[in-house]
Amino acid sequence: MDILGRTTPIAIGERTKSKDKKMNSIILQQPGKIVFGINALEKLPEDELILSSEKILFLIAEPVLNLLQPIINQLISIGKIVEVITYNFPGEPTFKQFDTLLAQSVEFNPDCVIGVGGGSVLDSAKLLAAMTGNEQQYADVVGVGLLKKRMKKLICISTTSGTGSEVSPIAILLNEKTEAKSGIVSPALLADAAYIDPILTVGLPPKITAETTMDALCHCIEAYTNKFAHPAVDTYALKGIELISKNLLNAFNDGNDLEARAALALGSMYGGLCLGPVNTHGVHCLSYGLGGKFHISHGLANAILLPAVLRFNLEASPERHAEVAVAMGIANEKDNKATALKGIEKIEELSFACGIPSSLTALGIGENDLPALADIAMNVTRLLKNNPRELTREDAIGIYKTIV
Repeated sequence: MDILGRTTPIAIGERTKSKDKKMNSIILQQPGKIVFGINALEKLPEDELILSSEKILFLIAEPVLNLLQPIINQLISIGKIVEVITYNFPGEPTFKQFDTLLAQSVEFNPDCVIGVGGGSVLDSAKLLAAMTGNEQQYADVVGVGLLKKRMKKLICISTTSGTGSEVSPIAILLNEKTEAKSGIVSPALLADAAYIDPILTVGLPPKITAETTMDALCHCIEAYTNKFAHPAVDTYALKGIELISKNLLNAFNDGNDLEARAALALGSMYGGLCLGPVNTHGVHCLSYGLGGKFHISHGLANAILLPAVLRFNLEASPERHAEVAVAMGIANEKDNKATALKGIEKIEELSFACGIPSSLTALGIGENDLPALADIAMNVTRLLKNNPRELTREDAIGIYKTIV
């Protein structure tokens, strides 16, 4: 008998079939370190990544530049060469906009790139750190596993509780020619350090608070109801769902509620940790066209689609969808389907309370636009394959029709 209690040890390299596919092997990849909590940003000047760097490039969302200025001044005072680029592009950066940022980064040639902002800022900073001095061209790394290495040190500092980009191996660019988003997925995009300080989210307007947080909720729910859901990630997903559903309205109604802000920041981080090993499914897949073609904010697009996609997927895994509802505080109903539907209704109630519209019509999108949106969604195969229920082009159009 071996140390695992097996009477016949398994030979190295022997393949075995798991009775529970949920326990198949999974790769969990995270930043080198995560610094989380109130006033976490105060630790940044002491970070060894900075102390060991001579030239530091900050890519900072314009609204938070003043908050970072004291730290920038401190680094300059100890002899660091600092370049600051303010980021003010709306939505995901286009290929052309990223070209502009990359040219500035190449000219400065930093040792360390620090991104400070929401998902688009962090995605751009991750790509700058990877592509500055890299012989690969970014047009050649779009997809999964095509980016082979990162050339510069990387620190990500989140100022929204939404995308989870600070802890994920994913960056998104917008292809202005195809009106579709392009995902770059690679371990090389994982930050050396992620700083998550809830204080940086206090100034977020209610609208942005709602939309970014609903994106984080989608990450958790889609990971838990994913075809490739896994127990090693389920814990993150369920805790994220609980934290977000309990605290979103408090933060929306009182942006200075630091306890609620901290809970959302933690929930968002958990959602981000779900993205690498499991990722999202049909909600994000169907939202790509809303962002790419109609420039609807990412969080808003996902929030509108979430209930409709969950209703479509429910028959594929009633138990998992019911467990999502329970994590949101819903009491068990007569069966899993009834419980899950109550959970979906609660999502709709949260969205309504936060002023999120319930229809595509409210965003200027009509039935004539739906085939083009479905075409874009069908090309997002890296997410489409994760949906727990097969989702065809006709299904996509049908889902969109339920919310026109």
